[in-house]
Amino acid sequence: MDDSVRLRQATADDHAAILEVEGYVFHHDFDDDARELDRRLFEPERSLVADDNGTVVGHTTALTRDLTVPGAVIPAAHVTGVGVLPTHRRRGLLTAMMHRQLAELAEAGREPVAVLWASETTIYPRFGYGPAAARLELNAMTREVHITPAAPPADGRLRLIDPAGAVEELKTVYERARPGRVGWSSRPGAWWDRRLRDPSAWRDGATTRKGVLFEGPNGPEGYAMWRVKDGWDDYGPNGQVRVTEIVADDPGVYAALWRFLFGIDLVRSATYDFAALDEPLQYLVDEPRRLGRGFSDALWIRVVDLPAALEARRYLTSFDVVFDVTDPLISANSGRWRLTAGPDKTTCVRTTDPADLACSITELGAVYLGGTTLGALAAAGRVHRLTDNFPAAAFGWDRLPNPIEVF
Repeated sequence: MDDSVRLRQATADDHAAILEVEGYVFHHDFDDDARELDRRLFEPERSLVADDNGTVVGHTTALTRDLTVPGAVIPAAHVTGVGVLPTHRRRGLLTAMMHRQLAELAEAGREPVAVLWASETTIYPRFGYGPAAARLELNAMTREVHITPAAPPADGRLRLIDPAGAVEELKTVYERARPGRVGWSSRPGAWWDRRLRDPSAWRDGATTRKGVLFEGPNGPEGYAMWRVKDGWDDYGPNGQVRVTEIVADDPGVYAALWRFLFGIDLVRSATYDFAALDEPLQYLVDEPRRLGRGFSDALWIRVVDLPAALEARRYLTSFDVVFDVTDPLISANSGRWRLTAGPDKTTCVRTTDPADLACSITELGAVYLGGTTLGALAAAGRVHRLTDNFPAAAFGWDRLPNPIEVF
């Protein structure tokens, strides 16, 4: 790292300077409301800055939130705000910050994994992050795709809401669903305020955020939030529904919400950028090709404490396998580990037994949420089979991960 710059823990007084760095790096401005909301979420004790003679020139932070993983909800360091001013690039500052952050996470011993969204996917494998969850991006032709009559019915009614004024109902639905949705994060403190914030600069010419709540006999059971981008062409109305979040555990409620969204007047398309690769909507419509499906990476996982991370989640099948793992940044993770999984208990302990497979810590991050298989990584030459004991789908789960929120 450049000797003229030092790394240090941030203080509350650094907040404004950190936002300046983020503004340069991610190309957006912060109004007064955004600055105040970000200040409420700011954790200076978990933030690192690169300081060049009193000027903040780089930053990273690890936010305190939980993450749903297969069969469990665990503490996970939500890494974000990673960047260096353009005047200080190519000096090793980002590398130094990421190395120190990982060392501090490992020393603290509270969070067995770290998770992030990667602005550039070439960066984070260098620090042991693996692509653990993808997302489906939908651009549906709403006049040419319909929820089938075979969709399950729901007992209740839809009610239009102002999302910001119905936050308690939204929380109830979200918290009921979250423990079973791999890739979802907790929303403590001001996180719901951030999620529901709706400045005009974020709308890209669309309306304010709208909401609809499905109320069943026992209270709220699902909700959807969206905006509409108005449009007209030679054939008449050509608006677009932009879905920002849809949550429902009950299949009938889920179908009712999508039927409502597809039926909004004066629109011809609906987008949703945070669907799961196995999104149930694909199996509820008569013309799935008209959903306009696209694919993008989403969550990246870094295993910080290998045995704690592998013991924290659950597994669909029983197996007993020895991994030979290399981790150049956290030496405590390197070596041979016996992972013994069962329906009720999992253990991960050091062993001197011969290894069944070999990989780096990056590959363990990639398979951790069940969105990537060991078999696929082996086919790519990223995981090496050393014996016939190779549980190709060992890390799978009953549903693929579903990241629905950039943090």
